[in-house]
Amino acid sequence: QVQLQESGPGLVKPSQTFALICTVSGSSISASTYYWSWIRQIPGQGLEWMGAIAYSGSIYYSPSLKSRASISRDTSKNQFALHLSSVTPEDTAVYYCAVSEYWSYAFDTWGLGTQVTVSS
Repeated sequence: QVQLQESGPGLVKPSQTFALICTVSGSSISASTYYWSWIRQIPGQGLEWMGAIAYSGSIYYSPSLKSRASISRDTSKNQFALHLSSVTPEDTAVYYCAVSEYWSYAFDTWGLGTQVTVSS
């Protein structure tokens, strides 16, 4: 059974960059054919898919965030990460990592989410 757990900074100042880590257990992040995604929910809004890294290492981004988001992985730690730069209060959200067995926006397993607040 795949399990995901997000970790992050909690509070970030505007204009800074923050990093989120998703630690995966129960499966290798290199296992075919999994896709590992980052999704966020901004207060009062729906879920927003931010990007994903495939089992192969290929990376995909939402066009709206591509200039500020960077996704990477550490296969030795079975983790993948999201870096988001030049943040503003509008980036305040609950951030989730999730996995789908094939390329899909219907995710099989989600982490519990981590709150990131952007405030001075």
